[in-house]
Amino acid sequence: MKPPILLDASAILAFLQGEPGEDTVRRALQASPCWVSAANQAEIISKALDRGGSKETIERILKELQYTVAEVLAEDGAQAGWLRATTRHLGLSLGDRLCLATAQRLKSQVLTADRDWLKLATVLGLDIVCIRPETH
Repeated sequence: MKPPILLDASAILAFLQGEPGEDTVRRALQASPCWVSAANQAEIISKALDRGGSKETIERILKELQYTVAEVLAEDGAQAGWLRATTRHLGLSLGDRLCLATAQRLKSQVLTADRDWLKLATVLGLDIVCIRPETH
């Protein structure tokens, strides 16, 4: 079985808002098992609420996406803490680092809208894909 693709909150939000890169996320959701970390699920819901979405609508839309929510484990929390030194210069949030830590644990590819993450792929041993076109 191939490993899942882990979707960063920025990738899901780009998809939901029809932003550049939404087609890449759509293809991933249709072709592969996709996961979102529980930390990123919280970010997605928070942003959707900030934009005026109702709980019922947000729950329905997220259910339709059919991704799996990956629990954040104690080892993910510890690794996210250790990643602070490596990612500080890029200003990654705790949610970003939890996404990367979860991807390391699951050995999964990561889709994000944050181009700066590409600078971390080699050092973290991850396959990171930016969904945004170069011109965005």
